[in-house]
Amino acid sequence: MYCFEFSNHCTCFAFQDNNHILLGRNSDFLVELEKLYMNCLYRLDHVYAFNGNTTAFVQMEDGVNEYDLAVGLTFVYPKVRKYGFNAGMLVRYILEKCKTIQEALSFLKSAPIASQQTITMIDITGEMVVVECNPFVVEIISPKDNEHFVTTANNYNSLKMTEYKNDENIDDWNSSERYTVAYQALKSQNNQFSLNCAEDILSGKYGFMCQYDRKTGADTVWSVIYDVKNKRIYRVEGNPSRKKFKEDTRLKFKNYSI
Repeated sequence: MYCFEFSNHCTCFAFQDNNHILLGRNSDFLVELEKLYMNCLYRLDHVYAFNGNTTAFVQMEDGVNEYDLAVGLTFVYPKVRKYGFNAGMLVRYILEKCKTIQEALSFLKSAPIASQQTITMIDITGEMVVVECNPFVVEIISPKDNEHFVTTANNYNSLKMTEYKNDENIDDWNSSERYTVAYQALKSQNNQFSLNCAEDILSGKYGFMCQYDRKTGADTVWSVIYDVKNKRIYRVEGNPSRKKFKEDTRLKFKNYSI
């Protein structure tokens, strides 16, 4: 899984200012399988507890752990593949084993990676990155100068990953448009963000994000916001342009600071 299929499409962003440390994500998936997705609360021995979402049960596509590390996956068309951790297991390992961005990056640089993906992360310090990676390259993208945010969709954006990018004939569900909409919306905030801003981006109020025609078999099947600074989780069970975000209070965060 995640190495050979390309039926899951997503948008991720993270931002930070004096009042907000936040990661938002839409998961776009096949309508015929939307009832199979799960929200999971894991609390196992010898690993960190986390709240996560998935279409693959034991593999995670986004989540936040009890130490305030939030992670979101976007899959990239698999031009190359190899033995190793696939995308969903990379995300789950980070949620279970890492407290900080630096710990997660150390893992990604050393682990065998099977698939092509980007992984967006933010921790309680406000440090945030998008990691564009595959079996051969791990490229770390930090916020640009004077920008306190990062965003990505279902393709690579760094020059280093150019040879691994999607071909133009790949149907990536408007990945470039979703990336541009998210980037321009975040840029327009002038580094003064809000929870409402995150909800509005994910709900498509700044441009195309989740406005799929369900008759084509595609839709946004969940949307989630991890408010790391305030230790809150907000989720929509379905398309955020039609349903409202609701708070999930089940995960017990640690009283933790770095």
